[in-house]
Amino acid sequence: MPEIVPPYLLDRIAEAAGPRFPLAAEAARRALLRPPSPRLGPGPLPELPSVLPDAPSAPVRRISDAEGLEKLPGRLVRREGEPATGDDAVDEAYNGLGDTHRLFERVFGRDSIDGAGMPLEATVHFGDRYDNAFWDGERMVFGDGDGEVFQGFTGSLSVIGHELAHGVTEHTARLRYEGQSGALNEHVSDAFGALVEQYALGQDAEAANWLIGEGIFTPEVEGRALRSMLEPGTAYDDDVLGRDPQPGHFRDYVETSDDHGGVHLNSGIPNRAFALAARELGGFAWEHVGRIWYDALVSGRLREDETFAGFAAETLRTAGERFGAESRERQAVLRGWQAVGVEPEASDDAGADRPAPRPAE
Repeated sequence: MPEIVPPYLLDRIAEAAGPRFPLAAEAARRALLRPPSPRLGPGPLPELPSVLPDAPSAPVRRISDAEGLEKLPGRLVRREGEPATGDDAVDEAYNGLGDTHRLFERVFGRDSIDGAGMPLEATVHFGDRYDNAFWDGERMVFGDGDGEVFQGFTGSLSVIGHELAHGVTEHTARLRYEGQSGALNEHVSDAFGALVEQYALGQDAEAANWLIGEGIFTPEVEGRALRSMLEPGTAYDDDVLGRDPQPGHFRDYVETSDDHGGVHLNSGIPNRAFALAARELGGFAWEHVGRIWYDALVSGRLREDETFAGFAAETLRTAGERFGAESRERQAVLRGWQAVGVEPEASDDAGADRPAPRPAE
């Protein structure tokens, strides 16, 4: 059940927000009482479609309303093709699922999360002032926030794209949700969450803000978003919440037993590599770095317990396969990883000592 708000931030709110944000402190405590996120295990691999950038997008969406209860799926309130309901959370979720489906179908030729037209399910108004959004393996679930620190989570398209991308990872690379592979799991979701937003807005890499969760903080919080891909550690700096603790360089990698080995913290390192490579190349990030990362995700060569160095090597390999060994795209990806202190595994980059590609099922 990967969640968008990391536990270290909920811990901070629960411990320190009481005097200024009493509702938020109580909401954070309740959120922390929910069962911890499971480690994502292996799942069936779908047959991967051909890349058809101009393919029409035809999602099948179903939005349900939990009506303030922590019970899923809730009451079905909007199906595919039905008009807007007037409930902002319902309609934002519906539109966000469509935007995410559109990016994956038109750019990467992927029909929904599983590559085979899987219906996109979401539940809104989950819980009483619930301070999170998560993917539970079957659906997107959105809380409304406490109203003091967090606003409704459907208002951020990068959040919606991030959580649905966890489903794509489950059906492709199956990166284990622990340590470096878990940080890569979170990074992949941040990368595609950012691309969903950029594609919907028509933003190039220079115009994009590279923020994840922009707009989910209330105006009372000194912060822009949950995370900054381009500048990890700068997304917020608030008297109550503290300062964004994400590192942006491998020398600052956080060794911890919390949050499955710091998956939400250490994802800042590959996040910055991705954003730097995209900015160096310019233009639309989904046309170059996005394609390289997607190719790596579906290559079948990533290990479930992948390291940063191994993942970096696979992105260099897929960059060479798609754009050429001497291409500017491959060079930009290499410089991105070097800028954050990740040295790609030389044997992996040469194509040796990697798992054989897994056959499509």
